[in-house]
Amino acid sequence: MRENWPLYHPGIPEPLRRLAETPPLARLRQVGMNCGCEYTAFPRFAGWAPYSRFDHSLGVALIVWHFTGDLRQSAAGLLHDVATPAFAHVVDFLHGDHLRQESTEGRTAELIDRSPELQALLGEYCLTTADVADYHRYPIADNDSPRLSADRLEYTLGDLRCYGFAGADAIRAIYEDLIVWRDEAGRPELAFRTQETACAFAEAALSVSRVYVADEDRFAMQALADLLGDALHREILTEDDLYRTEPFVLQKLEADPISARHWRRFRSFCRVERRADRPEGGVWYRIPAKLRYIDPLAAGRGRVSRLDAKVRQAQEAFLATDFAWWIGVPEDAAEERDDIS
Repeated sequence: MRENWPLYHPGIPEPLRRLAETPPLARLRQVGMNCGCEYTAFPRFAGWAPYSRFDHSLGVALIVWHFTGDLRQSAAGLLHDVATPAFAHVVDFLHGDHLRQESTEGRTAELIDRSPELQALLGEYCLTTADVADYHRYPIADNDSPRLSADRLEYTLGDLRCYGFAGADAIRAIYEDLIVWRDEAGRPELAFRTQETACAFAEAALSVSRVYVADEDRFAMQALADLLGDALHREILTEDDLYRTEPFVLQKLEADPISARHWRRFRSFCRVERRADRPEGGVWYRIPAKLRYIDPLAAGRGRVSRLDAKVRQAQEAFLATDFAWWIGVPEDAAEERDDIS
């Protein structure tokens, strides 16, 4: 969320600004962070502030730059989502990879290589595709969950603001308490100066994590994946179309009568029900989810989960989330929504 950019670093360094202006990055301005959920009528998603993959990517780059001053690492953070398709992780649901969410990362190096604008700038800054195509190489940019990285920090702070869970002052207090520390294996990691802020951040991160696995979120993502899958099967869309923008994909869906009807139904979903057994009719899924949480370091003291019993218990409760329920829309409601024009 671009409102957070001035907090992450005062001003955008010229190399990052120039890289961000290239077509592969500009495309991400029209790819949302919230995976299509914001197009539905679920009250949970109403009023969310706009938040694009471009906003997130430049935010990650600014955080990495702020704490490292290193262009190679910062550019890798900037480019880490360059292969994100329209509706983002919905395509992981489409590919059956939503528990790992890695199915779209394979195109990153290819897309960087294919961009003459990116290649010209990388050459000017003495960087190569290999330097910037895998941000997992740089632990400040990315590391293994549940550690804190610039990527996890940015989307957590962005969603706290997007969802209305925290305002500018609370987000500033979190960010200004951060330093670079060493984790248990001696690798650099973002950490908090104070235990109090580390605990507050861990609890705030859980609040957005619960949204990511909410029934409405999982239902919307699977329903949209099925819609896209049908359009691909009927050759209304191609796989390459998914690597353009959301408005482009929606234009193609709305030009086809069947896909347009499915899209209207998707947009009208406003309530999801839970059932122990799958009903006969309607739209129903039983969907597990990737349980993302953050267990940050308090500098010199250790992980929050070892320092605060309340936070540890909340994390354990989250990790025990029950996905055995069938979630969906009954047949009469689904049919009624199919008729909405």
